[in-house]
Amino acid sequence: MSTLLFLLLFCISLAWSKLTTFKTQSDAQECSQQQVTGYLDDCTCDVETIQDFNNRKLFPKIQKLLESDYFRYYKVNLKKPCPFWSDSSHCGLKDCAVQPCEPNEIPAGIRSESFKYTEEPNVISQNAHECEKAEKLGAVNNSLSEETKQAVLDWTRHDDSTDNFCEVDDEHCPDAEYVDLLLNPERYTGYKGLEAWKIWNSIYEENCFKPNSIRRPFNPLIPGKGDEGGSFHNWLKELCLEKRSFYRTISGLHSSINIHLSARYLLRDTWYERKWGHNITEFKQRFDAQMTKGEGPRRLRNLYFLYLMELRALSKALPFFERSTFQLYTGDSTLDAKNKKLLLEIVNLAKSFPFPFDERSLFAGEKKEAENLKEEFRLHFKNISRIMDCVGCFKCRLWGKLQTQGLGTALKILFSEKQINSLLVSGPSQRFHLKRQDIVALFNAFGRISTSIQELQNFRELLETVQ
Repeated sequence: MSTLLFLLLFCISLAWSKLTTFKTQSDAQECSQQQVTGYLDDCTCDVETIQDFNNRKLFPKIQKLLESDYFRYYKVNLKKPCPFWSDSSHCGLKDCAVQPCEPNEIPAGIRSESFKYTEEPNVISQNAHECEKAEKLGAVNNSLSEETKQAVLDWTRHDDSTDNFCEVDDEHCPDAEYVDLLLNPERYTGYKGLEAWKIWNSIYEENCFKPNSIRRPFNPLIPGKGDEGGSFHNWLKELCLEKRSFYRTISGLHSSINIHLSARYLLRDTWYERKWGHNITEFKQRFDAQMTKGEGPRRLRNLYFLYLMELRALSKALPFFERSTFQLYTGDSTLDAKNKKLLLEIVNLAKSFPFPFDERSLFAGEKKEAENLKEEFRLHFKNISRIMDCVGCFKCRLWGKLQTQGLGTALKILFSEKQINSLLVSGPSQRFHLKRQDIVALFNAFGRISTSIQELQNFRELLETVQ
C-alpha cells in the first residue's frame, strides 16, 4: 500500500513538474515572441521586417561609425539650471557623474574655434563673426565677395529661424564641455523614483496634447488613479494623426531608454568587481504583457514607430551628406574620407528600406491649419528638450539632451524636403544646414534606437532560456 501511494505521489509530482516547466517556457515564449509582431499602426511596415533589416544590415555599420572620433565627442552644457522648477536636486551617486574631456584629448579639427562641419563653412563662419564685429562698429567689410556675403546672411538668418525643433546649447558658453560618449555610456545609474518620474510626468502630462481628465496607465505620481481600463488608449485613437504620432514618438524614446537601462544594469558591485549586463527582471517589469497589463507591448511598438521615423530622416538627408563639400572634419583627412564613405553607406542603406515612414501624411490638411498644427508640434517638442535640463542625474541628462537634439534634428529634416532638394551638389548650402552638433546628435540618437532593436533580440534569446 505504501509503495502504491509513493508511486502515485511520484507520478503527480512528475506531472506537476512538467506542467510547471511547460508553463514557464510558454510564458517566456509569450514574452519573447508574441508581444510585438505584425504591422504597426499608422505605418505600412511590420515588426519582423524592421528587426531583420536593423540587426543584420544596419546595426553593425552604425556602431562602427559611432566609434569614430567625429561622433564620439559631443559638446554639451550640463550646468544649465532647470527652467521650470527650482527644487530640482542633483544625483549624488557615482554612476550619475559625467567625466568631461581635457582639451588636449579632442582632435584638433573638432576643438578649433570653427564648429561647422566642412572647411568651407568654417571659413564662412569666421567671416560671419568678423562681419558682426564690423557691423557693430558701423563699418563695411568690402573684402567679402557678394556670394560669400549672401551665404553669411543666409546662415545667420537660418541660425535665428524657427525651424529648430529643440533647444540647443550655446557651444561657445564657458560651461559647455566636450564629453567622450564611449567613456560615458548610457546605462543604469541608480537614478529613479519620484525625482525621475517627475521628469517623465512633465513630458507626458504637459507636452503630449493630453487633457487632465485623461489618466495615463501606471502613473506612480497619481497612485490609484492611473488608467488601466483603456480609456487612455481610446482617447489616443481619436487624436489626429499628428498628435498621435507625437505621443508615439515620445513613448518610443522612453522605451528605448528603458531598454538601455535594462541591458546595461549593474548586476554586481563589490570592492573587486563591477559587472554590468542584462537584467531580465527589470526588462519584464517594464515590458512584459502580463506584468504591465498590456502596456509593455504598446511601448515596444512605439519604439519601432520611432525607428521608422528616424530612419526616414536619415534617408531624406542624403542630398545634404553626399555633396562634395561635406566632410566629417577632424583633421585626419584619410580617416575623415573613410568615415564619410561609411556614413554614405548607412544613409543609402536607410534609403533602400522598402517600407519607409510616410511623413507626407502629416500636416497634410488645410494649409493654415496645418501650419498652426506644425508650429504647435514644434513648440511642444522644443519644450521637452528644455525639460532635459531638469534631470538630476548628469549622465541621464547628457544622453537625454543628446537624444532629444538628435530627434529634433530628424524632425527638422523630415519637414525640410524642399530646402534639402534645392541644395547644390557643391558650394554653400544656403537654405538648409546642420551644424556638427546636430549631425553628431542625429546619428548617435539613431544609434541608440538601433541598439534597442538589437537588444530586444538579446532579451528574447535570454527569456527563451528561462526554465
